[in-house]
Amino acid sequence: MKLQTEIAPRKQSTALPVSPGAKSTRALVVEDEESMCALIKEALGAASIDDVTAKGSAEAVAEFQAEKFDVILVDKCAPPMDSIHMVREIRLSDFNRKTPIILISGDQRPAALVEGFEAGASFFAYKPIDRAHLMSLIRVTQGTIEYEKRRFRRVAVRAKIRIKCGDKSTEGESIDLSMNGALVRAADTFSVGSNVEVSMFLLDGQPPIGCLGSVVRLLKDNQMGILIDRMRGAEMARLQEFLLPFTT
Repeated sequence: MKLQTEIAPRKQSTALPVSPGAKSTRALVVEDEESMCALIKEALGAASIDDVTAKGSAEAVAEFQAEKFDVILVDKCAPPMDSIHMVREIRLSDFNRKTPIILISGDQRPAALVEGFEAGASFFAYKPIDRAHLMSLIRVTQGTIEYEKRRFRRVAVRAKIRIKCGDKSTEGESIDLSMNGALVRAADTFSVGSNVEVSMFLLDGQPPIGCLGSVVRLLKDNQMGILIDRMRGAEMARLQEFLLPFTT
């Protein structure tokens, strides 16, 4: 199936606007390296995001357990917790279990990428990282703040979707996609709360991206809102690679 996209015009900018009177956007930075910390803080400042810096794992845990942040950046943190463990703990927290997490690492092994996503990272950035790339990732997380506080900005993409619930299945077309879910128009619908298997055929010649999810809303014209509950790290990496150009 040929991919068709409907993408709103994108404006290139190094600074992200904040509406007058808007609530302050706050980021938690978990970093103990001074030069890297300065780079992150500069990029956040250019995006009008206030930062809270934690240089040790105990300090970081205290912060994300006490406050809801709009984005969390995790690089180096002092023992006893490494960065992967830190991401897992954030995903288990009350306030920040769905907060976008940018994991920064010098480990360029493919296995490290998969491990980071499976731990719960939203985005993965390799070192050495430059300001422009960091700004690009931060700009993507702004979609969660500006658009219904979702994990990632929804992108209007029409692509074939196959949905299976138990021994029943239906096919349809996506209306929009994000790292957090999809709005789908299908031949048939499943009831709210149904656990489903989803296959997304995004590009010709490539295998579908699969995930487990649940139906969270039903709309007119056989539309279903599906929340992604589980996705393998490798599949998440493919979905990020597909969506990132549309959201920066």
